[in-house]
Amino acid sequence: MNVPPDLAATVAAIVEEGSLDAAARALQITPSAVSQRLRALEAQLGRVLIVRSRPARATEAGAVVVRLARQYALLAHDAAVALGLEGPGLARVPIAVNADSLATWLLPGLEPVTRTHDVTFELRREDEDRTVALLEAGTVMAAVTSQREPIAGCTVTALGDTIYDAVATPGYSARWLPDGVTPQALARAPLIDFDRADDVQSSWLRAQGVDPTTVPRHYVPASEDYAAAVRLGLGWGMLPPLQSKPGLEAGLLLKLGEPRLRVPLYWQQWNLRSPLLTAIRDAVVTAARAALPPERS
Repeated sequence: MNVPPDLAATVAAIVEEGSLDAAARALQITPSAVSQRLRALEAQLGRVLIVRSRPARATEAGAVVVRLARQYALLAHDAAVALGLEGPGLARVPIAVNADSLATWLLPGLEPVTRTHDVTFELRREDEDRTVALLEAGTVMAAVTSQREPIAGCTVTALGDTIYDAVATPGYSARWLPDGVTPQALARAPLIDFDRADDVQSSWLRAQGVDPTTVPRHYVPASEDYAAAVRLGLGWGMLPPLQSKPGLEAGLLLKLGEPRLRVPLYWQQWNLRSPLLTAIRDAVVTAARAALPPERS
């Protein structure tokens, strides 16, 4: 059974824009036309594709259609470029990425692609343990993830390891860790988490023999702001070298000790023969491997 590209694109627009009315504006058609297209495709497939919530979201079947719509659009763009057609238009490529990669090496990696390809990026920030869920749902075409095993229909390329060191300011250490980095002091010393799903600081505490569940903590859900909060002395936190090195060299930060935590990262993307996706993958891999140490075997 064929799914017409215009009907698939309508379902994708509803999910992307959050409602039928917003999708109508994006597609420059009437809300009635959007509703008719959705009903027609649901009748053709015999499945409900959209949950009429606020915002609207795709059902499991709808996610398959959204993914198909994005594949149609990508392949159409590649074909237009290959045929040398005038004004092929911008290809939009949604990518899921963890906050630390976004704040450090990813953007410099993507920038060269914008100079050689007619493309815009939509970056979805998510924890590296959860980015593949967006890939599976068809929300993104590629993801920086900690998952080594490829999900169905995707390829995987190793990027390297993100390393995290526990650091704090000298003033913070003097106040909260006056007798050294002991389990007793760490149990009382405030730390900084990215969000409530962040387990990096808790993993380091457990390695010190400290129960992390009772430790006071701040939540700062943006990578640059998180690093700034550590540099200001609100608490201690785990920072990658790209964010901690200047402060350590200037004596504005101190390492609290081992272990260094390593999080291996991978690039997963749809398994399509697309020159654009290939160019993006090559640029991302080059940037990551220049910034990150290789994965430990």
